[in-house]
Amino acid sequence: MQSIITIALLTWRAAFRFRLFIVVAILLVVSVVGLPILIKDDGTARGFTQILLTYTLSVITALLGLSTLWLACGTLARDIEECQMQMVVVKPVRRWQIWLGKWLGIVSLNAALLALSGACVFALLQWRASKLPEAEQRILRNEVLVSRGSARPHNPQAEINQLADEILKEKLAQNPGTGVNVSEVRRQIVEGLKAEGQMVPYRAYRGWTVDLGRMAGRLADQPLFLRVKFNSAQRGEGQTYEGLWQVGVPDTPRIRQLGPMSLAPDTFHEIQLPPNLIGDDGTLTILFLNLNETTLLFPLEDGIEVLYRQGGFLVNYVRALLVILCWMALLASIGLASSSFLSFPVASLASVSLLALSLSTGTMTSVVNEGTVMGYDEAGRIPGSSVIDALAVPVFKVLLNVIELAKDYSPIDAVSSGRSIPWATVLAAFLKIVVLLGGIMALGGMYLFGRREMATAQGNQ
Repeated sequence: MQSIITIALLTWRAAFRFRLFIVVAILLVVSVVGLPILIKDDGTARGFTQILLTYTLSVITALLGLSTLWLACGTLARDIEECQMQMVVVKPVRRWQIWLGKWLGIVSLNAALLALSGACVFALLQWRASKLPEAEQRILRNEVLVSRGSARPHNPQAEINQLADEILKEKLAQNPGTGVNVSEVRRQIVEGLKAEGQMVPYRAYRGWTVDLGRMAGRLADQPLFLRVKFNSAQRGEGQTYEGLWQVGVPDTPRIRQLGPMSLAPDTFHEIQLPPNLIGDDGTLTILFLNLNETTLLFPLEDGIEVLYRQGGFLVNYVRALLVILCWMALLASIGLASSSFLSFPVASLASVSLLALSLSTGTMTSVVNEGTVMGYDEAGRIPGSSVIDALAVPVFKVLLNVIELAKDYSPIDAVSSGRSIPWATVLAAFLKIVVLLGGIMALGGMYLFGRREMATAQGNQ
């Protein structure tokens, strides 16, 4: 362990010697302070936090990510190319200890920079919040500077998929050998079934039941927030739609009628609910009456959601920074793994390309969903080679699963909207991003670094 810590300290010294730590720290502080000044908010609590939290944390993550890849690729590859590593490997220290020490040094550097920039964002947030009107400050404390849990109605997606498979089987049995695009037909069936469960026609009611589970007993005398989003078949700029809401326990005194309310489509709205509307079984019943001469559609995924207070903002904010640090640890593993067998320019290019690939998964998703790289012709047949599809589709599917495994943990949107990031989520992010994905990269990098011939690298200078 002493050897690993020594290598980590040497990584710190190299970062200070090349002014990397100072330059990145200055860029982070300037971005945190300057971005909210240059980009004005709309004076509301949500607009204020959108600028100060969403944008600044995104910029911090981007700057730290790029500097992490650059340092991780350079600290190992440069040491080999400049013949400094040859002086280290002859000492009584194993190569995996060198690799792990450099990783620990980079991660600890990121932790210090993230703590510095995160503290600046928090201090600026508190100072700017005090300048808002009192009504907006109240919204900020209740809806943003808070840690809120959420509960949704049951999503019938599994039942829809099962019913879609049965309908598809019947259609194929009735029309065998037609050469149709099976994936596209199934998608259309699923969308049709989803539309039936999402639509609310004119003068029609639609109800949802939200099970709050164990949290129901803790929410007595506390206000809840109903978060809704809907779409409309009619399109018109600035158009709003009226609806009547009823929330509580049906046929009891614990029910409230809200509205009629005029809301805009294609955006999220939060409606504060009175306390003590939850039933004895822990469920909250929500009814909506459509008062418009057009059909409204509430998405199954995020159309209806109930938010409730779980804790304070500071601890939730710290948990968000810890998840971002897990991302930086993975990037450090990627950069060090690349530089374990590649030169600095090639390792940097490979690492950045891998990062770009993880951010652009649309094409791979289309290939996996359609089951082909070449696409379908007008008759619904695959014109390309089946060998290409047999190789590319499974590879894309594996890559998507790996990328989605890491992308599931994105704390910026959650913390900027006042959503709770539980410790269980932080632990899961650590295990999946750092231990699993980062561990695979680390094992591969240590193996390649251990097999690398240092004399060959020196002779190539």
